[in-house]
Amino acid sequence: MSPFFRSTATALAVGSLTLALAACKPDGAETPADADATKAEAAADAEAADTLKITGLEGEKAQVSYMIGMEMAKSLEPVKDEIDLDVLHKAMQTIVAGEKPLMTEEQAKQVGETFGQKMQAKQIADMMAKAKKNTEEGAAFLAANAKKPGVETTASGLQYSVVTAGDGPRPTATDTVRVHYKGTLLDGTSFDDSYERGEPVTFPLSQVVPGWQEGIALMPVGSKYKFWIPSELGYGERGTPGGPIGPNATLVFEVELLEIVKGGGN
Repeated sequence: MSPFFRSTATALAVGSLTLALAACKPDGAETPADADATKAEAAADAEAADTLKITGLEGEKAQVSYMIGMEMAKSLEPVKDEIDLDVLHKAMQTIVAGEKPLMTEEQAKQVGETFGQKMQAKQIADMMAKAKKNTEEGAAFLAANAKKPGVETTASGLQYSVVTAGDGPRPTATDTVRVHYKGTLLDGTSFDDSYERGEPVTFPLSQVVPGWQEGIALMPVGSKYKFWIPSELGYGERGTPGGPIGPNATLVFEVELLEIVKGGGN
């Protein structure tokens, strides 16, 4: 079947049209031009059938153009406050039209390098400010949290409380465990949740952050604990670059230890 035929209905319609045209001609009377015309009509029909019905965007060209514009806008999101959309549009029109741009390639390179350095410096400054803020907020939170009933603090600074006590064995640092968990920031923002995904996670304890290694080793199988993990036992001053965990962020986890996996594995 031709790649133009995206649906059975379209294929049957085009097939019927081809048969009707053939019936109107004497045997052997079809020319190469006739065959090309039939193929062109079939392609047009298939293209029309494939075009989505979107209000304000009639036809494939408009839809493709809008789609490209959306993707470009997403890529520009991190620097949206640094650009002039009118000037950006002017540059695009000039290049697409094949006209002479206002800026040479060498000038564009220089502007790009300077702008890159500026944005890098801004990013570093922002990260340092966030790291300072997270450190101060984390220290204040942990100091207050340590005084709450049921909260225990280990020598490393890890804090935990027992939500549900289990009676199974405790894992060692070399074990692989199967857990359900939810991770949040101090403001309650969830950044990872196996309950929401509907599937527990299996991993070797040696491959997780120190706070998890220490905390889960305290848990008997069948128990559920809540952990407050200082940044130095979590993702540290880097956090998760581009991700939800900022530099020096204190993390909160609810962890349910389901089993110690015999033989390991992931």
